[in-house]
Amino acid sequence: MPLKEFDLSGKAAVVMGGGRGIGKGIALILAEAGAELLVAARTAEEIEQTASEIRQLGRKCVAVSADATKADDAEKVISTAVSEWGSVDILVNSAGLGTRKPIVPLPGYKPAWAEKQANFSSPTSEEEWYQMVDANLTTIFLATRAVGPQMIKQGKGKIINVCSVAAVKGFAYQVLYCTTKAAVSMYTQSLALEWARYNINVNALAPGYVATQMTAMFFGDEAMRRTLISSVPLKRLCQLREVGLLAVYLASEASDYLTGQTIYLDGGISA
Repeated sequence: MPLKEFDLSGKAAVVMGGGRGIGKGIALILAEAGAELLVAARTAEEIEQTASEIRQLGRKCVAVSADATKADDAEKVISTAVSEWGSVDILVNSAGLGTRKPIVPLPGYKPAWAEKQANFSSPTSEEEWYQMVDANLTTIFLATRAVGPQMIKQGKGKIINVCSVAAVKGFAYQVLYCTTKAAVSMYTQSLALEWARYNINVNALAPGYVATQMTAMFFGDEAMRRTLISSVPLKRLCQLREVGLLAVYLASEASDYLTGQTIYLDGGISA
């Protein structure tokens, strides 16, 4: 018999960035656990596909095309969810962006994988900096700001910010990514303290190496794939389902006493 504390039946969940990758994986597992969902992302075709798969599991799902970097869109997503269910019990912030590029050109150095990386040999621009900050950090700020009044009114809520092992471990050619993910971890910790009095749990889920469309630049090259896996103490990649199962814990009553934490699901990389 399933443990009742993990049951999400009757819960309304919003997944930002639910069209593909980790966001989609989390949405599907939340649905398996009983939640009804609103999935949001910029690409309508992707979120409609996610919604279709969720409905096949027997759960209700609403797909909303939205740019998570835009305040009006974040507000639209939350207001749609409240209109649909009268509450938002769970918010998952999974929209994000990754890149692999040095801050300035490195004379005499251009690895084989860089041939597939646009603008590797040019300095990182201000536009690229702001794009990364917007995708990985501003999206979380806007979504949590939008959902805050509703969760405070309810006197409860679960917020899950998708972070990364890069929040605590630096990687060359990923200065922007690591910096923004470290900021997500501290944002999570601070917001958890601010909203604890309202019974709102705010935690971050930080995977290690997961094969998704965003990480294809790393795992598409077999030599690099082997190198990365060899650096993982458990000697394998993290599975999307494993990420989703941890999200269920963070979204459920089982984690009611957990807040302000960044949990590293990384096979031991951060140990």
